[in-house]
Amino acid sequence: MTKKTALHEIHVQLGAKMMPFAGYEMPIRYTGDKDEHFLVRKDVGLFDVSHMGEFIFKGNDALPFLQSITTNDVSKLVVGKAQYSSLPNLKGGLVDDIIVYHLDNAYMMVVNAANIEKDWNWIQERKKDSHFSDLEIIDISEDTSLIAVSGPKSTELVSRLTNAPVNQMKYYEVIRCKLLNFDNILIATTGYTGEWTFEIFCKNNEVVTIWNALMEKGADLGVKPAGLGARDTLRLEMGYMLYGNDINDETSPIEAGLSWITKLQKGKFSSSEIFQNQKDNGVTKKLVAFEMVEKAIPRHDYLIIDAQGNEIGKVTSGTISPCLDKGIGMGYVKPEFSHLGSEIFIYIRNKPAKALVVSTPFVKNTSVQQKK
Repeated sequence: MTKKTALHEIHVQLGAKMMPFAGYEMPIRYTGDKDEHFLVRKDVGLFDVSHMGEFIFKGNDALPFLQSITTNDVSKLVVGKAQYSSLPNLKGGLVDDIIVYHLDNAYMMVVNAANIEKDWNWIQERKKDSHFSDLEIIDISEDTSLIAVSGPKSTELVSRLTNAPVNQMKYYEVIRCKLLNFDNILIATTGYTGEWTFEIFCKNNEVVTIWNALMEKGADLGVKPAGLGARDTLRLEMGYMLYGNDINDETSPIEAGLSWITKLQKGKFSSSEIFQNQKDNGVTKKLVAFEMVEKAIPRHDYLIIDAQGNEIGKVTSGTISPCLDKGIGMGYVKPEFSHLGSEIFIYIRNKPAKALVVSTPFVKNTSVQQKK
């Protein structure tokens, strides 16, 4: 049975196109993907991302346990900071990519919506196999709603609902504060659009009031809701990965260009020996970003070929960039084709379309980049 978020009725009233996504009926678009894309790039948009999963880790063994199951170095996280990381499996692939937050009395892990049950089972297996006893793990996903307030005007909007110093928050931080009349609201700055974003974690019975207040208080700022369609083009313009497309159980963080969150010096963790070997000896494929030279739209699973027509990889994500008005994408290729400026071809409708390997983000000078 498809689940519904606590904001479902509001989306329906607003005329959103609702579709199943990760076990939930979610708003894909309201007026149009392109409109909502530019809304977030220029003003401020609201995303219902309550389908995401949240796990709480408590106890003296929470830190060492997290160190043993994630790739990044959780010991570097002071209270109030967040960290992009991943959950590796035991075969060198990724169970999920995640964000870990250090709260005042615990750690919180946010996981992808489609992977909540899978991640939870994986973590429970690791706990069972470990020697950590002073450890409590709680799945609060069903009781938690999440709104992402994203865009250059997001600070102005959120500051109208709270006295907390949200205008002083830096990238990848989290605070606990009072918002409207609700205590214990978590606000984080870990967005997925490339624009400055506040993610508001609250209880299901609080979210409708908060959503309505954001819409009302932000009317003069041009605030509107945005759907998952625009969220996908926004993240792709930044070169952010989508689990299930660009990374999965078969891809390693080294292949995916995630060496920067794979801290092998911290000590042993799941698949750390495999990743060390890949760092030392190289990999057989690498994730690259590319821009189309010809007018064409790359799509997931299209073949990538070389100038002689030999298959060298596959597209994992692709679209027309609304901001650049050209085809952009990501995909895995043989390492010799992974260098910046490499010429590759995307096989589209039985013919090759030329593309060049480029760096990310595709779109420069967003509000996140200006704040970093």
